[in-house]
Amino acid sequence: MTTPLTLHEEVASALRDGHPVVALESTILSHGLPPGRNLDVAHRLERVVRDGGAVPATIAVLDGRVVVGLSPAELERVCAPDAGLDKLSLRDLGPAVGLGRSGATTVASTSALAAAAGIGMFATGGLGGVHVGAAQSWDVSADLGVLAKVPTVVVCSGVKSVLDIPATLEVLETNSVPVLGYRTDDFPAFYLRSSGHAVGWRVDDPKQAAAVVAAHRAFADSGVLLANPIPEASEMDKELHDRLLAEGLALVAERGVHGADVTPVLLEHFHTASGGVSIDANEALVLNNAKLATEVAVALA
Repeated sequence: MTTPLTLHEEVASALRDGHPVVALESTILSHGLPPGRNLDVAHRLERVVRDGGAVPATIAVLDGRVVVGLSPAELERVCAPDAGLDKLSLRDLGPAVGLGRSGATTVASTSALAAAAGIGMFATGGLGGVHVGAAQSWDVSADLGVLAKVPTVVVCSGVKSVLDIPATLEVLETNSVPVLGYRTDDFPAFYLRSSGHAVGWRVDDPKQAAAVVAAHRAFADSGVLLANPIPEASEMDKELHDRLLAEGLALVAERGVHGADVTPVLLEHFHTASGGVSIDANEALVLNNAKLATEVAVALA
């Protein structure tokens, strides 16, 4: 049995006519931003894509249906304080659809669903990666494995500094996923513009990025990671960042938190202990990534 995707008519029409479409995830809305602000950011993300000349396609699973391109009412539902949405990685899509559940899609599931719908461009905040201590825990984000298998371009601000960044870059290399730095030679670390680790390749404008993507697709089926640093004005102060990270890691150890629960606990600490600075940074970088993804999608089209 195949499960059809429910495409918003605007998205379906754009794909039929060869117009650029940019996929957007729903987990950042349902699980990453506070109620009220999440809906505002959702509307702003879609507006950024439209203003750049592309069609936005926010993706979620609603009552067992995979919806590619949410209506205004569906967007409100995803952002509602009492939405109660599951967080769905690629492994969770089958159970959620089969059981008629509702959930928000992560980088892994959004990348796969975008590819299935014929959308090659996806803008998000940060990529998942290899967790510190993965040699013992085997805790590696599904995002990396999915990027190895689907041809989606993921525009993000690198990975969060709590992850093992050198190991993450090694896994991407092993899986033939090119990592492009946008106007930078350094791999970004989400709230910080540089992780201190180099990227393999640099591109300085959307046309260069589009040329690389088109050429890569001629040789490989894997995705492309376009690493776009947070805007300079929105970068978190390094001293504040390092203090919050140390406190967060101590909190995780104290509570005995493991696996997929680590990142939400750390993010919650960043959000509360920074007085909202981290939420401002998160918003700025994801909007910036949506803008770049749109520019590259237009150049590709």
